Parts: sequence; structure tokens; C-alpha cells
Amino acid sequence: MTNKVQLNAATQLANLGEELNVPFLKLLGVRCISAEMGKGEILLALKPEHTNTWDVAHGGVLLTLMDVAMAVAARSGDPGDRSVVTIEMKNNFMQAANGILRVKADTVRRTATMAFCEAKLYNDQGEVCCMATGTFQFLKRLATKNADGERVVNEDRRQL
Repeated sequence: MTNKVQLNAATQLANLGEELNVPFLKLLGVRCISAEMGKGEILLALKPEHTNTWDVAHGGVLLTLMDVAMAVAARSGDPGDRSVVTIEMKNNFMQAANGILRVKADTVRRTATMAFCEAKLYNDQGEVCCMATGTFQFLKRLATKNADGERVVNEDRRQL
């Protein structure tokens, strides 16, 4: 008799892709699968704390995933490796989402200062649960202050 070990979704994703160096995204468990040539792909294995009262993904979690995937896409196509901030985002919820969620994002157009992106979020059956478009502004690395009040560029804080 063969005993199969059942792994939960979070355990299965633990070695897949890489963790983004953003505290909030670490808390959620977001994994970056790819970031190249103006495209981005991320995954999240839903946990009970990601759900609403109907036991499906909370809309705020879905919006976060769409925003992050589009930001990854925008940054991956920037030759200057700049950071981005979200200027505008529109999202359409099409159906409830459960399981392991995958978001694929593309940069539709990039200018010297902006990136215009779109994304689709899929459930683990491959069905589209929501779609989004977003506008992102490129920013130079910003100086921050250390504990002594001195201005420094903190490389870790700009990774997304």
C-alpha cells in the first residue's frame, strides 16, 4: 500500500517562484513566478484569512494581486530599473475566486514616465475571475532616512 503525502497549497508554493521584498506581500504569501520583457506573473494560495464571509477571496486581496502583477510587468519592461507607483486602476470582478490564484499582467504601452498595463486573474481551474487595467508612474530611487536622520538610498525598500 502506498501512502501519499498530501501537501496544502501554501506548502506546494513555498519553493515556487520567489518572494517579493515587500512586507505586506510577504504577509499575504504572494509569489513572483516571472518578471520579464514587460510581463509579470504572480501566484497566491488562498488561506482562510484571505477570504470574506462567503469563504471566497476577499475583493481587497484580488485588487492587491492585480496591482502587484501590473507593477511587476511595468517594472520588468523599464530599462532604467525604476520603481513604480499606481496612478489609476480599474477592476472588473467576474466571479468568485478560490484555490491557487494566478495573475498574468502585460504592459500595453510604456512612455518615458508611465506604463499602461492590463491583467487577468485566474482560479486553479483556469477560469478568469477578474480583469484590470492600470496606469503606473515611474520613479527614480528615492532617498530615505536612517535611524540617525541621515539621507540614504535603501535598495531593499524599492523592490517590487
